[in-house]
Amino acid sequence: MDALQPAYEVFKALHIVAVIFWMAGMLYLPRLFVYHHGAVAGGELETALLKQEKNLNRIIMGPALIAVWLFAGLMIATNPALLSQGWFHGKLVLVIALSGVHGFYAASVKRFARGERPRTERFWRIMNEVPAIAAILIVILAVVKPFA
Repeated sequence: MDALQPAYEVFKALHIVAVIFWMAGMLYLPRLFVYHHGAVAGGELETALLKQEKNLNRIIMGPALIAVWLFAGLMIATNPALLSQGWFHGKLVLVIALSGVHGFYAASVKRFARGERPRTERFWRIMNEVPAIAAILIVILAVVKPFA
């Protein structure tokens, strides 16, 4: 894919932008779930939260996740040497795990929409920290490259 090599930096920039949008949603959605637990079933607040949760997941987080993986794939295609670097393996494992968390969040949006209150408020407060910790580790791996 030598023809795409000049576009590597553009792919990288777009990847970072997509990560920012994805992480914004990943950090905000569990906070909405915390508020949802405190809302009266069928009340005005719950109705507003259901709409926010659905839109955040469908309009921001889903497309951002797709873009993260798309631009990551294009970066790998233009720079396959990434696959031989230890720091990249660590980052990849964390991003796969975070993608799984995204799937769990998306399933939880559907459960809240069905009127369920999955897990506890405390659980969602803890889950609110998972993407933040993962993001810190991912950025350290990508910038410091400790396992080159």
